[in-house]
Amino acid sequence: MKFKAVLFDLDGTLVNSLIDIADSINKVLQERNFPTHSYEVINDFIGSGLRNLVTKALPENHKDEATIESTFQAMMVTYRENCTNKTSAYDGIMELLNELKSRNIKLAVLSNKADELTKKIGFTLFPDYFEIVMGLKSEATKKPNPSAAIEISSNLGYSPEEILYVGDSGIDMQTAKNANMYAVGVLWGYRPKEELLTEGAQSIINHPLELLELL
Repeated sequence: MKFKAVLFDLDGTLVNSLIDIADSINKVLQERNFPTHSYEVINDFIGSGLRNLVTKALPENHKDEATIESTFQAMMVTYRENCTNKTSAYDGIMELLNELKSRNIKLAVLSNKADELTKKIGFTLFPDYFEIVMGLKSEATKKPNPSAAIEISSNLGYSPEEILYVGDSGIDMQTAKNANMYAVGVLWGYRPKEELLTEGAQSIINHPLELLELL
């Protein structure tokens, strides 16, 4: 077997978290008398961490550092309380994880979401599946920086070349490429096929169970 482990992105790959994220940021914006956004608009804000999302969601004339920081802190509080309300695994994900586990494939998660929130969602929705669940610990290590992915591969005990990296965004494909992992783009998430291919996807899948064909 060529691949011994699978490293998954979280949002847009394992779980659909759009509604909880959107409801939380819109609540925070509303409390500050700032305009709110549709789910479609917020969908485009997701992928580079919550601070980046907050920055994009704020009005152009309120993107000063103090406003970004205070809004970000409020978002963290609100989202922490609500991050598992309506967030759920995509269809086929549980079947995929069960099959991978039965084959003794090691599983891990790497997200640009804050580490605390990534762990809460990962371990709440998927107890007993993942060896490692890691989120963003510092802006310097944010994907597509490969350092966290390489750290995970080391902790799993496999070389990067033995790991499938599965994600829904160009940032994920860049991360896989930078870490020397095999890049798999998924089409049920937040980004289009063209972005995945442009940024280095080596395979594209339409349904979670299609991943098994790559093992």
